[in-house]
Amino acid sequence: MRRLAEAGHQTFGADREVDITKPTVIAAALDRFAPDAVIHLAAMSSVAQSFREPERCYQLNFVGTRNLLAAAIRHCPQARVLLIGSADQYAAATSAATAIDESMPLKPRSPYARTKTAAEMLGRLAMRKGLDVVRVRAFNHTGAGQNDQFVVSSFARQIARIRLGKQEAVMRVGNLESVRDFLHVDDVIRAYLALLGRQVPADTYNVASGRSATIQQILDHLLTLADVKPLIEADPARWRETDWRIGDASRLTAVTGWQPEISLETILRELYEDWLAQEGSP
Repeated sequence: MRRLAEAGHQTFGADREVDITKPTVIAAALDRFAPDAVIHLAAMSSVAQSFREPERCYQLNFVGTRNLLAAAIRHCPQARVLLIGSADQYAAATSAATAIDESMPLKPRSPYARTKTAAEMLGRLAMRKGLDVVRVRAFNHTGAGQNDQFVVSSFARQIARIRLGKQEAVMRVGNLESVRDFLHVDDVIRAYLALLGRQVPADTYNVASGRSATIQQILDHLLTLADVKPLIEADPARWRETDWRIGDASRLTAVTGWQPEISLETILRELYEDWLAQEGSP
């Protein structure tokens, strides 16, 4: 909301007071504010949580999106709607050298990814009814303030706690061989703002850096920043098979000029220093 305001937009945000699983509530909100753009970020965003609570994930990610789109068609039919999806919707690439573009087949493997894919299909149906819908597939992004249920933030918090002597020097991890494409949240926000432009065709767009890093490399860099050497233990509960997800954002760049600006090293340092400050405060 701060970035939208800085860009000259009048903003209306909603958290839990607007329950998207309740059609009348989301409809009343859209009727009241009559927005000319909607950025739909309300979701269960954790893959791990989606396995624990698949029904809740379905209600939030699929039913919630259905309610939002139906309300938008009725109350703000001229609005541009950004549906925020995920790289998890794609089939995993067969090698780390393969960058995923928007033509790559979708093969969602978790309740989270399946509900995001189904929500995107709802967006396509809403377009047939005249709604201006942009479908976004965002690759991994992080930054100061991210919940530690996500892998990089979890690593950074554990390492900060070890550095401060608040946690034993042991880290329990999943598969460190998988390859990911990590962005800074500020770069992702810039992409969302660019996609609000009416000159941008309503289409599907990756938001990705195109650079790759193994989870092992992420962990090693954070350990170097903190100058700690904990024992690394494999946790079967966190294990997933090795896969590769590096994105190709050429389509987005072609229509908006967007490019990622923040390096992976800067991302990791910011995240670690934020957790160090949080864990070190009284």
